[in-house]
Amino acid sequence: MMKKPTIGVLALQGAVREHVRMIEGCGARGIMVKYPAELHLCQGLIIPGGESTAIGKLMQAHGFLDEIRSLVLAGMPLYGTCAGLIMMASRLVEGDQPLLGLMDITARRNAFGRQVDSFEADLSLRDVEEAERPFRAVFIRAPWIEEVGRHVRVMGEFEGRPVIARQDGMLVSAFHPELTGDERVHRYFLNMVEELSGG
Repeated sequence: MMKKPTIGVLALQGAVREHVRMIEGCGARGIMVKYPAELHLCQGLIIPGGESTAIGKLMQAHGFLDEIRSLVLAGMPLYGTCAGLIMMASRLVEGDQPLLGLMDITARRNAFGRQVDSFEADLSLRDVEEAERPFRAVFIRAPWIEEVGRHVRVMGEFEGRPVIARQDGMLVSAFHPELTGDERVHRYFLNMVEELSGG
């Protein structure tokens, strides 16, 4: 792995500390990003879960949308979990909120039901380390990917619906790997950072 990359976690809502802990457990440096200027300290960025409409409005109000778009288009890797997946989507099935619109996917919000319908499931993930070993995924008021563009690689499904996918330097998951002890998805993202930096 490259020399200790710095991975930012957007600190507006969600399991920010848990993502930082996972990143540091994988041997990288994790920082909480509260202001757009801090994005320039990062070699990669994670947008955690939360309430996507509120996150979208906060990102718009604090000037994150344009800054993140320009950095990702310039090559910075980006990973979105749950609400982060929704923020990165180009299209929503329902609702109207600010989006980054970076990834060629259509997202359905709250696809698996409300908070009380949260659940865990064993997934078969492609491309991650030890892919033959099931990944115990935590779904909390989760979206799913309704449609993918032709440059999007689906890496795993639940009940026939894509729940983790990659397009170029962008990764999304409908579930919360930061709430498990399994570092494989975070390690996959760090490998993306290494690949895309030429490290």
